[in-house]
Amino acid sequence: MRRAIDDHFRQRDQISMHEWRVSVMAKVTKRGSGTRTAKARKTSKAGVPRRLRRDRPEVVLQKLKDRLGEISDLSSAAAVLGWDQATFMPKGGAKARGAQLSTLSRLAHERFVDSEIGALLEQLEPHAMALPYASDDASLVRVVRRDYERARRVPSVLVADLATQANAAYVAWTAARPANDFAAVEGLLEEGVRLGRRLADALGPYDHVMDPLIDGAEPGMKTATIRALFADLRAELVPMVSAAAQSAPVDCSCLKFRFPEAKQLAFGLKMAERFGFDLTRGRQDKSPHPFMTMFSLGDVRITTRVSENDLSEALYSTLHEAGHAMYEQGVSPSLERTPLAGGCSAGLHESQSRLWENMVGRGAPFLTFAYPLLQRQFPEQLKRVPLGTFSKAINRVAPSLIRTDADELTYNLHVMIRFELECELLEGSLKVKDLPQAWADAYERDLGVRPAGHSDGCLQDVHWFSGAVGGAFQSYTIGNILAAQFYAAALEAHPKIPDEIADGRFATLHGWLRDHVYVHGRKYLPHELVTSATGQPMTIAPYVSYLRAKYKALDVI
Repeated sequence: MRRAIDDHFRQRDQISMHEWRVSVMAKVTKRGSGTRTAKARKTSKAGVPRRLRRDRPEVVLQKLKDRLGEISDLSSAAAVLGWDQATFMPKGGAKARGAQLSTLSRLAHERFVDSEIGALLEQLEPHAMALPYASDDASLVRVVRRDYERARRVPSVLVADLATQANAAYVAWTAARPANDFAAVEGLLEEGVRLGRRLADALGPYDHVMDPLIDGAEPGMKTATIRALFADLRAELVPMVSAAAQSAPVDCSCLKFRFPEAKQLAFGLKMAERFGFDLTRGRQDKSPHPFMTMFSLGDVRITTRVSENDLSEALYSTLHEAGHAMYEQGVSPSLERTPLAGGCSAGLHESQSRLWENMVGRGAPFLTFAYPLLQRQFPEQLKRVPLGTFSKAINRVAPSLIRTDADELTYNLHVMIRFELECELLEGSLKVKDLPQAWADAYERDLGVRPAGHSDGCLQDVHWFSGAVGGAFQSYTIGNILAAQFYAAALEAHPKIPDEIADGRFATLHGWLRDHVYVHGRKYLPHELVTSATGQPMTIAPYVSYLRAKYKALDVI
């Protein structure tokens, strides 16, 4: 029987508070030892040494929140500029936009690593130790301390370089991919690899150069952890993929008629709204690579892309990004303008997009509800296509070149290929100039397909053209694993969820996820949140069971 999240963290208090107190007291003792320089003994206008003044905890806490709020505002302003760059900005604005983003990123970083943030944390930590572990204030101090210690290792010049590189590489990539022109971005990709190494070195020490980059996305995880996880999952996936290859071919022609763009966008957004995406606090636009971005808890935006000859692309991109957006919209308003207002890891965030896109959006209950509506939206194209035919087409298993188009069985193999290539690039065992060949060889080895050009090969993902290379892709597979684990826990608590989905009702599932995942933002580490919500640490068992059950029902394995 799962424990309620509050009970879980009340029990955790008894275990963790002693460890946290010991850690904090060690820091306080260390800071209090030794001699101080004249600069460190700087006094206030009242003649009281700044480090020795002690305001009431609530006053100090408000000072910290005010500073964090300003930093949040700077980051949000940068996010607005990034969203505009990907949606509406004219090409001529690229150079200036790069400078703007670099300036905002540098200013936000410099304000966050300022010694005054450290001084405020130092004053607050004894107070926070006396609070329940799950309280907002204790969580804020704990998480900001972790972020602060990580951020202060990164020089401001590196932060600015990362922002400049992200802008230049993204602009070049948007032109290079449709032109199949790897040479146009080769130098920028080399710089991305160098920046990945610089960032890892700044955050070190490490066992593997990818470790600090992975930790930034998945706190506590390392390269060895990911490789072990991937090995266990691969052992389960490969037999299923092999069995699927022996199944009868699936007719997907029903997805390839002409579906007008405007009607596709309207239908996808309508389904996202039914799921729970609040359009009074969100919107959807188009971009070359779909994404979600948050400017505040009241302004969470998604983008999608449309192919008029592929019904699945826009619909499932919209449902995927809506899953991300509902997570952000579900964060407690009390966490607004603090570092707690967001997802606690990239993988956990991805679990919500994959849950709504695949476990709901491609599942039989949802299609029972949505397909008649889709037929009414596109009567000429779909009126003679039975639900069973459409369901098999939307869940077809076949090796493919494009990760975002991959089916659920083969998708993780795409991720594993990218993860190992990232490791090799950062290790230096793979040169950027040799990446296209290494990519093609890996796809032929693992999936039996080989790209004819770069556009469907190593240029297909934006991730390597968004700043530093490294630590991005493993979170997609972690997201798949956690999606199944959360979904199984929700079904255990509410067995009627599939019936409700078949009737077009999503409130029970959305409410369970909001209460057990979304509302807490970044208050907890991923393993804490997963264990509390599901009753056990991350495990591949629910995911493997989900895949087996689904594809057996579809006569694929």
